[in-house]
Amino acid sequence: MRISAWTIAGSIALAGWVISPVQAQIPGLPNVNIPTPNPLKQSSEDAVISECVRLDGRCLFEIAAPTSQFPQRMQEIEQRLQDISQTYFKNESAELEFRQELDQQSNLPEIYVSLLDEQDNRFKEVRLMSVTDQDADLTGVPIETRADEIIEQLEQQLPQAKQERQPDVLTDRVGVAVGTGVAMIVASLLIYRWERRLKRSKQLLEPSGSNAEPISTQLTQNQQRNVKEVLHRLLQLTQGVIWVGGSLLILSLFPYTRPLQVLILASFRIPVRVGIVGLGTYVIIRLSYALTDRFSSAIARNHLLTPESAQRSQLRVSTVSGVTKNIITLSFSAIGLLVALAAIGIDIGPLLAGAGIIGLGLSLASQNLIKDAINGFFILLEDQYAVGDVITVGDVGGFVEMINLRITQLRDAEGRLITVPNSEVRIVANLSSNWSRADLNIPVTYQADVDKALDLVRQVAHEMLMTQMWRERILDEPDILGVDNFGDRGFIIRVWIKTQPLKQWEVAREFRRRLKAAFDEAGILLSVPQQALWFNNTLPMQSLSNGHSNGHSHHDVQPEYAEME
Repeated sequence: MRISAWTIAGSIALAGWVISPVQAQIPGLPNVNIPTPNPLKQSSEDAVISECVRLDGRCLFEIAAPTSQFPQRMQEIEQRLQDISQTYFKNESAELEFRQELDQQSNLPEIYVSLLDEQDNRFKEVRLMSVTDQDADLTGVPIETRADEIIEQLEQQLPQAKQERQPDVLTDRVGVAVGTGVAMIVASLLIYRWERRLKRSKQLLEPSGSNAEPISTQLTQNQQRNVKEVLHRLLQLTQGVIWVGGSLLILSLFPYTRPLQVLILASFRIPVRVGIVGLGTYVIIRLSYALTDRFSSAIARNHLLTPESAQRSQLRVSTVSGVTKNIITLSFSAIGLLVALAAIGIDIGPLLAGAGIIGLGLSLASQNLIKDAINGFFILLEDQYAVGDVITVGDVGGFVEMINLRITQLRDAEGRLITVPNSEVRIVANLSSNWSRADLNIPVTYQADVDKALDLVRQVAHEMLMTQMWRERILDEPDILGVDNFGDRGFIIRVWIKTQPLKQWEVAREFRRRLKAAFDEAGILLSVPQQALWFNNTLPMQSLSNGHSNGHSHHDVQPEYAEME
């Protein structure tokens, strides 16, 4: 299953539609602007900020004022607007008229609202607000033009707000809310069904715990798992967007609940931004994993490589792929953290400068870490060893389970996990690079026929090579080097058998078993630890005569020795 560009783009766009902090013109959703202070002048104490004047949660117009004066001015304007609107909404026949008048003292235009009741012929005029130079700076127009713009917005929004309170409009909105709820449930069930099917297909790709499959197949499965994981997270995001977005849409349908919608958006603005950045970082990392596995799998399936180099390439590809994923995770996590800080309004410039200074200090204090990373890089570049090799480093050795730019972890024969810093890897013996060798020293007793023993060793080696099971593990005709040494127990016959990597121990064990059975059948003994004891009973003549004179019988005893095994 592949992720289409439309799925990703649609999910991200839908998420942005819900949490966008700017005005968005979307059918069925009111024009919502989360109140965010907007600095217009960078002064120390009296920075000018701006914010929307709202009615029923809808932004009517923006005002600006110094920080110290802004709360009082906003409260006065909203209170007067609330009084005017309540009177206007209760009287169905009432009409509103707006005008601006220049104040003689402040020389600022003032906006007045006239409430006219045609039935009772009553007239009421209320001063709403003064338009200041800071208000005009918001749109960059003259102050009188800005007053006209505010009047025009009031003339449009107040009648619309009154119309929304009519019973027939509210009834229609209730129908829209019910339809939206039903659509949310249906869409959620469909996505849930898709998600369960995706989860079942993902479980089929889980590793079985055995490494019998080729590395190219494992990398392909990893790629598919990463892609499905991305799709799984996007479906979860879509589920959340459906319920959160649908709930906010329902709240926006009614003038009585619309302020709650604005409050929710304002309260969760920062968490949602951080969550979107975190999810985006996670998706990018997972897609990078998939691309890395795809590229690594293509290299592992290179048909131009010889069988031996192909197997070695697979081990190296697996190792480099794991290290690359670690670097990708670290890099994108750091970038995501910086983007999240920038998204919540923190200036990351000083942080980057400070991080550079801290990094310089850490580099001086952590020279061993730098040495580890540099040496680890050259270990991977020169293919000194990879995950799956058996190596010996200094006094320790074992199976390489994990390697990154800093450490190498080995598992020895007793099951102990040994961690070696890469800077300590100076001389390394790789027992499984490209091919391995079984080095056999066969001790044969001196009483055996040496030529017969050599012929029997050749026969056993040939028979083992002709067996299908062991032919796959043995790469070449075994080398019978001959009598390599004379020991205190017998002569040593040395045999070399070239095998597949890590198969030398299996081949050696089987060869010894077959050779022991063949030697037993031919009557050839393997030398065993033994000790020779010499007895010398030749005594001086005086001792013999003394013994005879004492009445003890004496028999001539010849020198002899006895072998004790």
